[in-house]
Amino acid sequence: MYDSYTELILPFGSSVQLLEEYTNAHGGIRTGKLMEHLDSLAGSIAYKHMLGPTVETLGRIHERGFYIVTASVDRLDILTNLDPSRDLRLSGQVIYTGRSSMEVAVKMESIGGHQPEVTVLLGRFSMVCRDANTHKARQVNTLSISTPEEHALYSLGEGIKRRRLSVAERSLHRVPPTSAEAKELHSFYLTHGQHEEHPTKQDAGRVWMGDTSIEKCMLMFPQERNVHQKVFGGYLMRLAYELGFTNGSMFVRGPMHFLSLDSISFAQPVPIGSILRLTSTILHSTTPSPEHPLTVHVGVTANVVDVKTGAEHTTNEFRFTWCKEEDAQAIARKVVPRTYKGMSCFLARASLYHVSTEAMLWLEGKRALELGDQIRGIRHHATV
Repeated sequence: MYDSYTELILPFGSSVQLLEEYTNAHGGIRTGKLMEHLDSLAGSIAYKHMLGPTVETLGRIHERGFYIVTASVDRLDILTNLDPSRDLRLSGQVIYTGRSSMEVAVKMESIGGHQPEVTVLLGRFSMVCRDANTHKARQVNTLSISTPEEHALYSLGEGIKRRRLSVAERSLHRVPPTSAEAKELHSFYLTHGQHEEHPTKQDAGRVWMGDTSIEKCMLMFPQERNVHQKVFGGYLMRLAYELGFTNGSMFVRGPMHFLSLDSISFAQPVPIGSILRLTSTILHSTTPSPEHPLTVHVGVTANVVDVKTGAEHTTNEFRFTWCKEEDAQAIARKVVPRTYKGMSCFLARASLYHVSTEAMLWLEGKRALELGDQIRGIRHHATV
């Protein structure tokens, strides 16, 4: 298992020039650029697992007979703030293999500066192997497990894959909301969604979900290509992160702190030379309190536009979570799905909802925030 271990050091603490390239407008590190490195790192780890630790160059894909792509990013969770005065180590390894898939665990750590090492981020990538000629699934190398630590990592990866399949089976794209979710959505609509023309005091701070959408169109240049001659997935992650951050900042009206990348799906590759339309929408928000700041769940959809026909198809879906900085003034804004009214139907006896797209996205955002709170709560209790 350890043979696939790979690391990358970003010497922010000792290289002023490198730090300048990564510094954001608030003096911190550009998280989107780090996501580019993490995606590249996960790919390198997967190729290292397939080729062996002694191979230093990939060579030609057709000569190797296979290629590897990112199928999804399950989570990237920030555990503590990045310290731009210290070096940053990005590392990871394959922890589980299926027939044609690999689970890659990644980690970011602040190191150096005569201080203890601090884990900043933990994440998981799902990589799949394809035949270079047929483009069908290709079997990957199995893992050799020898130590108790490696057995624990393998069990973790196995559990991650099972949970991903379970989440997919419970997706609102496949099954209706639960009875409790349906009741909560209905109650939220009754409280905040009925008085569009004559808002009440309860509607103060209400923002219709459709009104939060912003977009960006870009031409995809060959400088951002990967080894498969498609647009590099890490580059798409950075673009989506930065658009989502922009949208979230406008919604909370202040600086934000990144909490997690909740999921990314890679449905289709983005061709070089295509026009990419990125659309970001605020999907869910929490009510701020003294204990918990305003938190937002932001979706970004990537569509490739056919210039000749104007048709679009979705290539990627991104989900991020941010919270407003603790020292920033709290603003009680809440995102509300407008299209619930007239497009929903409650069947009391069957406890079944037929909900609109916006209402479904609102529920998905709620699920993501609840899962994120659960994960962060578990890690908080584990460290106290």
